[in-house]
Amino acid sequence: MEGRANCSPSYKFPDPMSRVQQDLNGHHSKKGSLDRAESNTMLRRSLLKGRKPSVCVVGAGIAGMRCAQVLGEKGINVTVLEARDRTGGRVGSGPNWIHGVNQNPILDLAKELKANTMPAPELPPSIYDHTGQLLGQGEGQKCSELMWGIIEEAFEYSNANSASIPQDQSLLDFFKLKLNEKDVPKSTQERVLQLPLDLRLTNAFLENLFLASTYKAILERITKDTYTHANVQLSTKVTSTTSQGSSVDPGQVYYSSIAVNTDQNQTSQYDEVVTTVPLGWLKRNKETFSPPLPTRLQTAINNLSYGRLEKVYLTFPSAFWLSSEGDTPAIAQSQTSLNPFFNQWLAPNYTSTHWPVECVFLSSLPSPSAHPTLLFYMHGPLAEHITTLVTPLNPSSPAYLSALDDFFKPYYSRLPNCTPSCSPIAALATNWTNDEFSGWGSYSNFQVSDPKDGQVELDKDIEALRYGVPDRRLWFAGEHTSPFVALGTVTGAWWSGEKVARRILEA
Repeated sequence: MEGRANCSPSYKFPDPMSRVQQDLNGHHSKKGSLDRAESNTMLRRSLLKGRKPSVCVVGAGIAGMRCAQVLGEKGINVTVLEARDRTGGRVGSGPNWIHGVNQNPILDLAKELKANTMPAPELPPSIYDHTGQLLGQGEGQKCSELMWGIIEEAFEYSNANSASIPQDQSLLDFFKLKLNEKDVPKSTQERVLQLPLDLRLTNAFLENLFLASTYKAILERITKDTYTHANVQLSTKVTSTTSQGSSVDPGQVYYSSIAVNTDQNQTSQYDEVVTTVPLGWLKRNKETFSPPLPTRLQTAINNLSYGRLEKVYLTFPSAFWLSSEGDTPAIAQSQTSLNPFFNQWLAPNYTSTHWPVECVFLSSLPSPSAHPTLLFYMHGPLAEHITTLVTPLNPSSPAYLSALDDFFKPYYSRLPNCTPSCSPIAALATNWTNDEFSGWGSYSNFQVSDPKDGQVELDKDIEALRYGVPDRRLWFAGEHTSPFVALGTVTGAWWSGEKVARRILEA
């Protein structure tokens, strides 16, 4: 669940967010709101029947654990079923960012735990062109300003014309149109179009912090709190969920409980079930719900997109790209220098694959978190290619390190001070694309729709998932049901789990 830094001028986006802000306001837990929920709680109703209510949370990612905490704190019997042998979900395998610094519970936890964070420098990225030459600062600045200016225009255009924008028109289409209207050289236009717009736009209107000390301490705290308030069962995969009820009138069913079956050949009955599995998993496993999910929900799951983001870490004996002083980027040539944190290579003519790539210099993290590592971000077909390279290999084998080094060497060898002897001593690649419990991908996103599919309203699709099927005692949470501004983020997952817990308490 990951975007990355803006590395941008401090644009003030148009009150973009009339729609987004309203959505976000509906998710924030205002002070005292969880306490107020107790006055309408399901607990009171169930105690009148002589028992505590029971809730099963499927998935021990951030959404699932936050949901379990809130319910458990209110006296609900909570069982968390997790298919992996650990908690954390996708967060357990390496997000880097905290998105947003205002009213952010994840940032609050980071501060409480004295985590090491840093804002991305508000500088244009250093950019290597298609020949492998590092562009001058002026050209990099021009590309960055053009890109962010058009993104600002895109927000304004979307707010004013959202109802009439064709659903097959993409942000890339808008960029091409605007670049053609501007008096800039064709070479600059081509460079701007190669910048990774989808990653740069992620949470563009939030200030993002790089979590230099990793999510380890935060995840440990959330896990500890979850075990305090819930019965957590690891290595337990849910195979089916069945809402159980009886007819009260012709065509009307009252559902009194919901059964969960696992791969341990166990069936348990609960009052409510909260499913927090990734959107990608839902897409392939809609048939595990009985009765079948309502058509509106199935349509929402089909319409929403699930992206592919992968990361590769290459660690070197030392940060050769730093200057002789050891703490600032080396100057490659007059008027040409590296951004201290972020670097991009445009589609190269010096490799056989011709994919543009981007990386973060982890040597620039604040002490004591800095280390001589390049962190590469990839998406789409490139992400799929990298996972194809590493999937058959043992991560501890020399062949694994060699496969990744062979792919990235043409890029990192362009960095200052690189000599033929500069080679990584360790490598690590994520492989969410081939991970069932990550949903065979990374996180939800909005892609263009084919007009032949009829009218598609992705915001309404997310709202349908958020609502769930409460009359069947089935609820959904996860980053794909979070506020629009927080889709695909750890904070969004937390908010979604908390929100659905509050709804259950108030039901």
